[in-house]
Amino acid sequence: MAAKVEIYTWSRCPFCIRAKSLLDQKGVEYSEYCIDGDEEARAKMKARADGRSTLPQIFIDDRHIGGCDDIYELDGNGELEALL
Repeated sequence: MAAKVEIYTWSRCPFCIRAKSLLDQKGVEYSEYCIDGDEEARAKMKARADGRSTLPQIFIDDRHIGGCDDIYELDGNGELEALL
């Protein structure tokens, strides 16, 4: 069974684009929440992400993974595949 992957983004955020690129390279299906200018959605994301407000914020099976650097670190350490 595939993991439920969610990513909060801004449309022109280079870190968001980079994180999605990694997921795309791995063939991962994900739900993207583009929150450009939507303060209510950003507040929801921030609550889920333990107060982190930078983008992207990534969740796998409702577990907060973090941002772009965090998902690349998991991948580099060989830990991402197990989560997916």
